[in-house]
Amino acid sequence: MPKATIAPVTMADAHELAPLLAAYTQDQKRGAPGQPDEYYAELLVEDATAEILGYREDGRMVGFAVFLDLPDTMTGRRAGQLDDLFVIQDARGRGVGHALAEAVIAEGRRRRWSHLRWMVPTKPEDAKQLAEKMAARGPWLAFVVPVERTI
Repeated sequence: MPKATIAPVTMADAHELAPLLAAYTQDQKRGAPGQPDEYYAELLVEDATAEILGYREDGRMVGFAVFLDLPDTMTGRRAGQLDDLFVIQDARGRGVGHALAEAVIAEGRRRRWSHLRWMVPTKPEDAKQLAEKMAARGPWLAFVVPVERTI
């Protein structure tokens, strides 16, 4: 059985995160895989609002979770939002996604969040299935408003 660890992703991990980000994008958009973009991975790791947990098996990063800590206007407390959860194809079916979600939930308990909002993509289907096993549907609908660049 592989040795598994979950820890915050740091700048030193950006080169390992980059190919996972490319695979995640391909999973969502289909088509040819993109080139791993280490610069973008570094920007994401250094982002002031996003936090990333990485899941490693025997030292190899095979999954990540990107989450936010937000104000909850209804309670006056804080809430979490799990925006992205991805497991590389050859590591699926071994509980990696579940473990990452549980790690974010545990972080929420430490921070005393009122709840965790989980943004789940419509594809692939197994992403939705994990959320349906672990969570209840929330009272929100998600919409996307394109924002045009002015520069």
